[in-house]
Amino acid sequence: MSSNLARTQALQTISQRAPMDLGKTEPLSKIWACDVFNLARMEESLSKNAFKAMKKTFQTGAPLDPATADVVAAAMKEWAMSKGAKFFSHIFYPMTNATAEKHDGFIITSPEGNAITDFSGSLLIKGEPDGSSFPNGSIRATNSARGYTAWDPTSPAYIMHTPNGATLMIPCVFLSWTGESLDKKIPLLRSNTAMNSAAQRVLKLMGETDIATLNSSCGAEQEYFLIDEAYAVARPDIMLSGRTLFGAAPAKGQQFDDHYFGAIPERVQVFMQDIEDKLYRLGIPAKTHHNEVAPGQFEIAPYFEAANVAADHQQLLMTVMKMTAKNHGFMCLLHEKPFAGVNGSGKHVNWSVGNSTQGNLLDPGHTPEENLHFLAFCGAVIRGVHLYGPLLRAVIASASNDHRLGANEAPPAILSVYLGDQLEQVFNDIKAGKILKTEKGGNMDLGLSQILHFERDPGDRNRTSPFAFTGNRFEFRAVGSSQSVSGPLVAMNTMLADSLNWIADKLETELSSGKDVTSATLTVLKVVMEQHGNVVFGGNGYSPEWHKAAVAERGLKNLPTSADALPELLSQEVSGLFERTGVLTPTELHSRFEVYAEQYINSIDVEAKLMVNMATTMIYPAAVTYLSELAATAGNLQELGITLDNSVATSVATEANALMVAVGKLSEARAKHDFDSIQDHMTFLAGTVRGLMTEVRAHADTLETLIADEIWPLPKYSEMLFIK
Repeated sequence: MSSNLARTQALQTISQRAPMDLGKTEPLSKIWACDVFNLARMEESLSKNAFKAMKKTFQTGAPLDPATADVVAAAMKEWAMSKGAKFFSHIFYPMTNATAEKHDGFIITSPEGNAITDFSGSLLIKGEPDGSSFPNGSIRATNSARGYTAWDPTSPAYIMHTPNGATLMIPCVFLSWTGESLDKKIPLLRSNTAMNSAAQRVLKLMGETDIATLNSSCGAEQEYFLIDEAYAVARPDIMLSGRTLFGAAPAKGQQFDDHYFGAIPERVQVFMQDIEDKLYRLGIPAKTHHNEVAPGQFEIAPYFEAANVAADHQQLLMTVMKMTAKNHGFMCLLHEKPFAGVNGSGKHVNWSVGNSTQGNLLDPGHTPEENLHFLAFCGAVIRGVHLYGPLLRAVIASASNDHRLGANEAPPAILSVYLGDQLEQVFNDIKAGKILKTEKGGNMDLGLSQILHFERDPGDRNRTSPFAFTGNRFEFRAVGSSQSVSGPLVAMNTMLADSLNWIADKLETELSSGKDVTSATLTVLKVVMEQHGNVVFGGNGYSPEWHKAAVAERGLKNLPTSADALPELLSQEVSGLFERTGVLTPTELHSRFEVYAEQYINSIDVEAKLMVNMATTMIYPAAVTYLSELAATAGNLQELGITLDNSVATSVATEANALMVAVGKLSEARAKHDFDSIQDHMTFLAGTVRGLMTEVRAHADTLETLIADEIWPLPKYSEMLFIK
């Protein structure tokens, strides 16, 4: 009897799927931000004084008085109830890379027993979830449970529609009763404050007098896989770990390079249209979507926004994608490496800084050699990445992201900066003390009269660089697809703040010696390049030669696994950076190390346990079933005088026995608990346990290629990646 009933039923279900009918779509002008309590809604519903105060808070972070909060709360409640909301929730971002929310009703009862609604400024401003039930890195004891959520008025509230109704969602910070940050948002807000303060110093020293508040900006390119939900429920590994722990490579993968930017499958196209409609209603500026490199892989990218809002929107984007995928019969996989043998998924974080008076300070303009603001800020980035590259590696460390970093599909784990030919020339000239002059890109002439000439960029792109300048921003390409962008943004803002303060100190010295602003700035940048220019690299980041030279000749750190990277959070350099800038206290930083280390340990342990279970209860029984059928068939044929070659049966038996031996070794390794430190535990998992998991998988994947298709219990790569 066939043992792949779930797989067969999945294929039958998928064959009957049709694209969802979305009905008539409404114009963008009608739906844009219709579910967001933004400044436009506030202006309609608040008094002039209340709106003026709220606008100042929203744009500059100025404090809001309690009386105004009461007015805003009343207006927010009326607006939310007009949209059908009966509940509100403080939504916050604990140290889990996920979101958390607790829903409360607007309803209260009067002394007469009537139902009335209430939502005061105090309810808007503060909530009280359990501070010990979320990851806290020993900041909170189990019996010390009080924690607070506090409204972040710089990120707009919105309405979330679900099958159960509408809820007013209020973005918040999350902190302990003792005042420590337990979330992703507080450090991001602090880092932006530190960056603004340092940037103001530099700009004032360079002669600027009218300087608006500076903010960092973020645009995150989200990669993901879509598979049919029917496949997912037939794969315990996908359901519980988000990736396939087993799976032989299909005959066709991505070797034809025909999926990237290819025609989008119809069901997927409808799904994309649906999520974009939902995102537009939530004020999330989804800009592009397309097929990615691997089969079944796609990307959605929003337009850039202020970093704090962008981080909130990025979390909301992932939520909307997963919810909407289910409505279309898909499962959205955000794991960094759901399928072996094809590209994994990342989240390129495009980052810049600027304001309304000086503009984008990472935009070089047409003459970067003359743009002192740009040169100073770009030099600060170079210094920051060189000094704190290990921090950048640590903030994108996870068990899942380790699968893609360092392979020829994702940036290496060695942090370097790519500037492009033009900018690298500019900074090399600064280092050499030469007169600055840059080569322009010129025009592209294809020799075709019908194709208009267009300006060629002065530098190429380097897809192998983890931290690349791309015209008017830096692109941090090593971030994992499932990760919050807050951690990387905190690291980048903080290292920039530190470097800008260093530059400001040096500028003060140079200016006090009588130099003009230009000479002083170039003198300081010359020191930057002499001390930190080793981090600039424009070559092939995948090459073994670079990996050797980066460490041996340039002194850069190679931290291939999270077990290597996470302890960098405890280094004196990183601790001093965060304490000096006021972004994280030593206690808050240590708590993050403990939380992320525990997540790493738990992730690998769950996968190893799941692998043992699946190999024992699904794959080995399939091998035994096939051997039994082969034996019975061979016996029947032998009675007819027909002898079959038994090499397949021998191979199946050999691999099945080897599988169970490997499973035994993995089970034994899982049982080890006597470690001297959490670092030792992580190192053991990264090396020994993951090595044994690779061994188990190798035998299982070989069995998949040997066992009859009708017996194999798990949906195969050829089905999950190609049948939509």
